[in-house]
Amino acid sequence: MPEAHYPNLKFVPREGGYARGQEGFELILKAALSVLVDQGYRALTLRGIAKDCGLKAGNISYYFKSKDDLVRALLEAVAGSYEASIEEAVKRGGDDPERKLTNLIAFILDDITTRQTTHIFPELWALSNHDPIVKERLEELYGREHVHFDRLVRDVNPDLPADERGVVTAFIIAALEGTTVFAGYGKSWRASMPQMQTIAAQCFVAYVKAMKPGDSKALATGAVAAQAPSPG
Repeated sequence: MPEAHYPNLKFVPREGGYARGQEGFELILKAALSVLVDQGYRALTLRGIAKDCGLKAGNISYYFKSKDDLVRALLEAVAGSYEASIEEAVKRGGDDPERKLTNLIAFILDDITTRQTTHIFPELWALSNHDPIVKERLEELYGREHVHFDRLVRDVNPDLPADERGVVTAFIIAALEGTTVFAGYGKSWRASMPQMQTIAAQCFVAYVKAMKPGDSKALATGAVAAQAPSPG
């Protein structure tokens, strides 16, 4: 499997007068990420973040009007870091679409084994059911991931219609991300992640290559099962 490159926060330079406060802006978001990983979302308060980065709570309001604004900025930085890391993983696949897809699968599963990812995302998944801000940002993050996977699935199997390709891509992402609760950092099957990477890459790449237009819809309606020979 390819070497893993775990993402750090990626910041977009601030414009206008705020550009002078870029250092403070980044310091606060790094502290927010640390609080989120170490203590959970409930501890993600402006006062708690200020304490973590050595600022007064009032100073943080200079950069963020509310906790919602801070959460938006933090998840945007997380999304940007993952997008950059995904692009790097795909780039290492050269001109081979199958290798690129394998690399991306390996990157996602490698990252799942990190403390940061295992601690953050399951909590955000639960929060997204009740917090519209978290829901919006998570949907954007996974939307970006879907774009990368969808492009590679298309390159591996150009004959697949866009709607079927989108469903297959969504299933691959869901299957990979769901591994967090079984083989993430500190989880029971963490030591088996290398084998899971091999299984995931082989199964998903082979399935994408073998698919024919209409296959997923036929499976959904039972048409393929009806045509299959009976056992024995």
